[in-house]
Amino acid sequence: MGVLLALIPAIGYGVQPLIATKVGGSPSNQIFGTGFGAAIVGVIMWAIFGTASGSGFWWAFLAGALWSLAQAGQYVAFTQIGVTRTMPISTGLQVVGTSLIGILIFGEWNKSYSKWVGAIAILLVVIGVALTAITDKKEGNSASASIGRGLAVLVPTTIGYWAYSALPKALDSVSGTHLLFPEMLGIFVGAIIYNLVRTKGKSFAQKESWQNGIIGIVFGISSLAYIFAAKDAGVATSFVITQMNVVVSTLGGLFILHESKTPREMKFTLSGLALIVVGSVMTAFL
Repeated sequence: MGVLLALIPAIGYGVQPLIATKVGGSPSNQIFGTGFGAAIVGVIMWAIFGTASGSGFWWAFLAGALWSLAQAGQYVAFTQIGVTRTMPISTGLQVVGTSLIGILIFGEWNKSYSKWVGAIAILLVVIGVALTAITDKKEGNSASASIGRGLAVLVPTTIGYWAYSALPKALDSVSGTHLLFPEMLGIFVGAIIYNLVRTKGKSFAQKESWQNGIIGIVFGISSLAYIFAAKDAGVATSFVITQMNVVVSTLGGLFILHESKTPREMKFTLSGLALIVVGSVMTAFL
């Protein structure tokens, strides 16, 4: 049952970029919709499971707010380098950063062999990310410039994803279901602040902002499914299965969104994708 539950976030997280692109709108519309939909799921979870209190509530709230910053950066990157390049790069940055935080702050990978295997895993992820970013020279300097702009957005904003992954680890005594509401609320508040800064609130009146609410609902349900999958199948197994979201989103970008790649670029992208998945799987068992 846990494995089946883990498939929900694997698919749910993977289709979010596809939904965002299909629904359309600006990154401001997309992040507001994500926050709004997440808040709906959060309120329902609050009514069913209750919520954290005290410092646990506010740490989870902060994690959600920082996640919304990272997600906004990802939406911006979609407009610059597309889903098929953004998702492998973003996933690779998340795996590398989260792993290093686990080692340096939480003392994970404390066995000697774990550090060696972990180093190899991170190296595979880095190589995989580099492969997915390769463009053919005949495309000119514009493609390379676009990737540069995409990385300039993704690298700093990915810190938000790292925080979202790391902060709950410091709250082991609090149930994951009790953290959902403050996390979703933080995502919504973060999205509101982003829109106030970027559009002075004009995006609140645009229909695309509300239509993108489906993304937040999918995210909230996927996050809930991951909590129960981790309880039933274990964190390592659930994490590995969930990482397949990058395969769903990248292949979806190619075959559903019809993002163009030359045959050579396609080979590098699929090879890099495979390395990212293998590296992610390796880190889950250390």
